[in-house]
Amino acid sequence: MGRDQGAPVPAALARADHAEPSVFRPEGLLREARRQRGLAAGPVPGVCLLDPDGDVVRSLRQTGRGRRSETWACYHTELWEAGVAGVPVEVVANAVGAPFAVLVAEELVASGCGLVVSVTSAGRLDPALTLPCTILVDRALRGEGTSHAYLPPGRYAEGDAGLLAAVADELRRAGIDAVRGGTWTTDAPFRETRSALAAATAAGLKAVEMEAAGLYAFARARGTPVVCFALVTNEMAQTGNDFEKGADNGASHALALVAAAARGWRALRRTPGTGRDRGGAP
Repeated sequence: MGRDQGAPVPAALARADHAEPSVFRPEGLLREARRQRGLAAGPVPGVCLLDPDGDVVRSLRQTGRGRRSETWACYHTELWEAGVAGVPVEVVANAVGAPFAVLVAEELVASGCGLVVSVTSAGRLDPALTLPCTILVDRALRGEGTSHAYLPPGRYAEGDAGLLAAVADELRRAGIDAVRGGTWTTDAPFRETRSALAAATAAGLKAVEMEAAGLYAFARARGTPVVCFALVTNEMAQTGNDFEKGADNGASHALALVAAAARGWRALRRTPGTGRDRGGAP
């Protein structure tokens, strides 16, 4: 669980049933989607990328480097299969916001996914950051509702420290520049007021995004490895030339991040004595 567990939670989000299993399960949703669509059962092994902006999937489609899965049974998304530096990667586009991202993550894990990686766009809070830049998110301020359904009250949802350390090592080996730090996850991007931005900046957070807190809460509650990256591309459209990700709209960079995360996850799994509590699979 995150730090500051005594932080107040709005009454509408306060829950006491975190240990109680859900009646509605991703396995049931996927089963019914397969039945209605006549789809064969197909696993989703290995590493899966959540691509909220859709740039990676557009690149895979345009370059012919990926193919659409014929067995992915999600009602709301398509899944694309590709190889990145010898690592099979499954990619789901446009899962924007914590509720949708966690819905898809639940379905991916229920289908056999071992590691979920999110690479999302973010707005800069820390003035020391040069745009564009990459944050390996280690904690996220819970400014959304999804995390409160998965974890008891707390100010932050935190990533798995052992997994993040292993991923950071792989980023350094690959020569990929990334800052490790915290973000603010919001459900309401067009309610980023000056007061809210100032408070998040004063708390030492580096950027604002829409998925990390929900995904890290899901990861903690389910014992599932999740790594969140924030690609800081903008200053909330306050100046010109915002939202630029670089070459091919950042698709190659996102895939390089996924490959490094996969290597870190696999290295951690090979380390004796590691398991779900440190971000590995048993």
